Amino acid sequence: MLIVGDSLSAEYGIARGSGWVALLEQRLAREQLGWQVVNASISGDTTSGGRSRLPALLKQHQPRLVVIELGGNDALRGLPLQMTQDNLAAMARQAKTAGAQVLIVGMAMPPNYGKTYGEQFTALFGKVARAESVALVPFLLAGVADAPNAEEFFQTDRIHPKAEAQARMLANVWPVLQPLLK
Repeated sequence: MLIVGDSLSAEYGIARGSGWVALLEQRLAREQLGWQVVNASISGDTTSGGRSRLPALLKQHQPRLVVIELGGNDALRGLPLQMTQDNLAAMARQAKTAGAQVLIVGMAMPPNYGKTYGEQFTALFGKVARAESVALVPFLLAGVADAPNAEEFFQTDRIHPKAEAQARMLANVWPVLQPLLK
């Protein structure tokens, strides 16, 4: 399994081995499901960066499953939503062409980016998943960013989750990921 993500998957600001991807690896090992995880996530990465890196990653690792957790940095930089959507769709197609199943992990933006932009950004992940017939986790930070006590789950930058939030993030991914592991 190949994870192509940004800081949310790259353990930004938290101890190595405490992020949701590391917790996923531990769960796969504990349940003896026979999957190895390659975490190719890079803090600050955009969908353009992921799209450009993906062909080499597919060739090198030949994954049976690709998890794409990108897009947050596109929105934080105010990049055109259509570009983000096109990049995610292209990545899904590249992975499928290489013989992998695909899981897209969605994101949402804080309300200060404007209601319309935020709604359109959140919706693009579902659009790509439907158009490419791939699995979707609607919002990686559900139960974290939208919790009544959300500030407790974030580092001082209010963007990156603390270690305490990582199990919840995995809990958001697992129900969608598990059927793909069969």
